[in-house]
Amino acid sequence: MASIDRRRRMPLGRQIYERVQAAIESGVLAPGARVASARALASELGVARGTVEAAYQRLAGEGYLVARGPAGTRVSPNLPKLPKLPNAPRARLGEAPAASTHADAPDTALARIMSTPPMPLQLGIPALDAFPRKLWVRLAARRVRATLPGDLGYGDPRGEPALRQAIAAYLHVSRGVACAPDQIFVTAGYRASLGLAVGALLRSGDSVWIEDPGYLPTRAVLEAVPVTVHPVPIDEEGLAVSTGRRLAPRARMAVVTPSHQAPLCVSMTIARRLALLDWASKAKAWVLEDDYDGELHYAGPTLPALKSLDANDRVLYAGSFSKVLFPALSLGYLVVPKAVVALFDEVVHAAPGRSPRVTQAIVADFLTEGHFARHLKKMRGLYARRRAWLVDALHAEFGPRVQIDQTRGGMHLIMRVRTQASDVTLARRAVQAGLNCQPLSQRYAKPHARNDGLLMGLTNVVSAAQARQIARRLRTAFAIE
Repeated sequence: MASIDRRRRMPLGRQIYERVQAAIESGVLAPGARVASARALASELGVARGTVEAAYQRLAGEGYLVARGPAGTRVSPNLPKLPKLPNAPRARLGEAPAASTHADAPDTALARIMSTPPMPLQLGIPALDAFPRKLWVRLAARRVRATLPGDLGYGDPRGEPALRQAIAAYLHVSRGVACAPDQIFVTAGYRASLGLAVGALLRSGDSVWIEDPGYLPTRAVLEAVPVTVHPVPIDEEGLAVSTGRRLAPRARMAVVTPSHQAPLCVSMTIARRLALLDWASKAKAWVLEDDYDGELHYAGPTLPALKSLDANDRVLYAGSFSKVLFPALSLGYLVVPKAVVALFDEVVHAAPGRSPRVTQAIVADFLTEGHFARHLKKMRGLYARRRAWLVDALHAEFGPRVQIDQTRGGMHLIMRVRTQASDVTLARRAVQAGLNCQPLSQRYAKPHARNDGLLMGLTNVVSAAQARQIARRLRTAFAIE
């Protein structure tokens, strides 16, 4: 399936048409399933709304889609029976999905996290004030009412079929990742996804590339198992693949955040992505793509997922709902290559920490009914405004003493202060002032010349006035005249 690629001669509308058509004909988008609105999909793919509308009109003219007014655009329920993907579960609208005995868990978890606001500038927390809580409660109540006696069991350890089907449809259309539901394993979050991949694919003594600087949970998971970790430096183009080849040419896995590198926020260039895939293919190694903040871009077109370029099926794709919905979900997923699905099936049956079935069912509804695409679109606009408020306030308060790295998206920014104090000292002073900055230097596995940055979450800066207040508190805490 083609990705949205501006270098190709094929018009973007035709690429979108083929992507949706492929999802329908493969059974990933089932008859009656709702597709993303033209506005939401255009925002997701970084194209004009008219381009998506033209693709949808062609699909409607050929009988693939039908417009239902306020009910949205849906896959035609009258399509002839198409070949289904192997082991693809049913995902019909109106079919009561599985639920669990913990019927009140999603609502109480959400209420708990909403009642404890995050510290200003805290990393990794979405805009909790903007989450559609009333909608979530309504979806949860509907699922609880639909609970049947057969829904009270443990469920499929790979994840609820309805959620796996919904994830496959979302990835197929929005991220260019062609996968069947049986390639998807629902997990308790990113750490669980990485742990599952390590348990299935690595053996004691194997070598693994990680990014330097990198995402702290990645290092924590890998350092807890008997593998050898090789930090590979990040530059302005992303992972330095040539350095990785020199450090550990026979590594069995590379763990990367290509869309929006954690924490430097750079995007891996196409040249580097192809070089990484070439290494993996020749070395018979695996690449685990953590699509960290991949949906949250503010400027320019969306870069394709690394998995969408994977011609040799060496990439595992890890996603999470905790960053885009709310952390209390503790819900993620892992897309694995077809060749190792059976191996992962064996491992996942022995893995602990499954996500509650009712939570999975609610998220499935959130995806299939179009709420997820609309929420992402809303968050991209909101985060862009909140980042601008914070950047403007910091520049106004610190003037030329501060440098702020500008990025295309994400949930945090990096501020570099011209002062004699280290970033560790500045972060400690900020925490004492009630502001949760984190030092960039502690994200490096090895000493680095440019390690004097502060990581600041921007998602919960709710107004320009609050941004100015935060900037003043930071300047006072740093004791900068």
